[in-house]
Order: sequence, then structure tokens, then C-alpha cells
Amino acid sequence: MAETESAHSGEAGAPKKSRAGRNLPAAIAVGAALGAMAIGVLLCAPHVWFAVLAVAIPIATHEVTRRLREAGYAIPVVALLIGGQAILWLAWPFGPAGAVGGYAGTVVVCMIWRLVREGLTQQPVNYLRDISATVLLATWIPLFATFSALLIRQDHGGGRVFALIATVVFADIGGYVAGVLFGKHLMVPAISPKKSWEGLGGSLLFGIGASVLSVTFLLDQPPWVGVPLGLLLVITGVLGDLVESQVKRDLGIKDMGTLLPGHGGLMDRIDAMLPSAVAGWIVLTLLA
Repeated sequence: MAETESAHSGEAGAPKKSRAGRNLPAAIAVGAALGAMAIGVLLCAPHVWFAVLAVAIPIATHEVTRRLREAGYAIPVVALLIGGQAILWLAWPFGPAGAVGGYAGTVVVCMIWRLVREGLTQQPVNYLRDISATVLLATWIPLFATFSALLIRQDHGGGRVFALIATVVFADIGGYVAGVLFGKHLMVPAISPKKSWEGLGGSLLFGIGASVLSVTFLLDQPPWVGVPLGLLLVITGVLGDLVESQVKRDLGIKDMGTLLPGHGGLMDRIDAMLPSAVAGWIVLTLLA
């Protein structure tokens, strides 16, 4: 495949890609570095996770808004970036009510910002399309990411977020390994041509296993709690990846950014984490 084509063309020094299309050494190195940072924060200083999110949210938001603006969308970037910080930091003292209030305020400000900025000089064009994309973006990145911050506020908060991340990461590893080794039956080729049902099986096996171990040894919960948690996180992780894949197809791009070698942009790395943070908060709040 990619390795064979490179070998026959005689391109020396070209980065080697796996069968799944990744620059595997770079992807592993970046993933390991991000994982080590997350483990250190969550286990040693859990509340620093708010600061991590305060940096990650605007980076991911900027990546997507830049791509949308390249495609002709008029996104109120400043209002969206400030609103993302409001959603996150209001969750610290006020919990879910603060996050929802910050989100609602952000949507209102973005609606008015987009209307007034263009409407003062001319008739607004594509207002409904642009605001719909803006509301999606405010939901997709800052609001969903803030659910992991809400987990930090709970008992064993660092362990809860660690269980969330470990489950999604191991599900990704399991899906990658099973897909490369056994993948024959494509799941949704029109959206993601590399995802297979065999890969989904690997994701379920690795993800649920990681979830059961995490809730048992980190959260002192019965192992059965890890089964619905792992199942939901695998499903939301796969769907989150497919959502981003479809958005990129609509925009005609391969990656949202280039920040992380082997992965693309930050958004390309956390696409599965975002909806999984919501699912993880629901399951752990109700069952643990």
C-alpha cells in the first residue's frame, strides 16, 4: 500500500505510514506525550485540568472556525472564543448550571454578534447557515469538553476523567489493531472508508476492558459499572469520529489542522473524546 508505493518510487527519508494511513512513529510519540501529560495532571493535580481545557478549547475551536471561514462561513470567532472560556470557568463554582448558563449566553451573543456586525452596513447573507454552524461549534467543543471538567468536581474526579480518557484511548487502539489485522467488512464507507465492523469489535473489547479496570481500581466501584460505561464511551467515541469525518468531507479537507504530527490538528485527536465526555459524565454521575 503506502509503504510499497514509497519503496518503489525510491523516496528516501519519507515518513512511513501505516496501513491505516497514519505516520505511525509520530502518532505514537505524540500520543504518548499527551497521555503522560494527562496522567500527570489527573493523578497529581486534578483541578489543573481546568487550565488544560482552557488552552485546548480555543485551539480546537480556532482550528474548526479557520476551516469554516476558508469554506465561506462567517463565524463570530471572538464571541465564540470568549464564550468557550465562560462555559468552562462558570462550571468551576456553579457546576452544570454554570456551564449551561455560559453556553446559553454564548449562543445569544453569537446570534446578535453575527447579525449586528454585518447588518449595520448590508443585508446579512447566509445568516441561518452561519449561526447554525456556530451553535454546533459552541456545543461540540466548549460545552462537551466542559463535561470532563464537571467530572473533576466530583469525588475521585481525577480518576473519573482518567477512566474516561483511558477507555476512549484503548478503544481507539483496539479498533486500530483489529481493523488493520482483520478489517474486511466496512462499517460506513461513504463517511469513513477505513472503519470496519472488525475494528468496532476490537474497540469494544479493549474499551470495555479498560473501563472495567479503571472503575475497579481507580474509583473503587464494582466492575459491572465499567461495562455500561465502556459500551457507551466506545459508541460515542466512534460516532464522534464519524461526525468529524463527515464535517471534513463537507469542507473537502483531510485534517482540521497540523498541530500534532501523525494526528493532524488537536481537533482530530479529541473528536472522539468530546461526545464521550458527555456520556461519561452521565454514566458516572448516575451509577458511581
